[in-house]
Amino acid sequence: MNEPENGYYYCLVHHVVERHDGCADKDRLGPFPTADAAAQALETVAARQARYDAEDEADEQ
Repeated sequence: MNEPENGYYYCLVHHVVERHDGCADKDRLGPFPTADAAAQALETVAARQARYDAEDEADEQ
C-alpha cells in the first residue's frame, strides 16, 4: 500500500514519532497529519475504543 510520505507515525516498538521511512507498518500507528497528532496516538486509540465499547454496550441493552 502506498502511504503518504508527508505523514507522521507512532512507533509501537520505540515509542517515538517517526516519518514515512521509519519502522515497519506492522509496528506503528498512522499516518497522522502532524507530529503532535502522532504523539497522541495511544490516547486517540484508547478514546476510540472507549467510545466503541460504550456503543456496543448500548446496542446490547
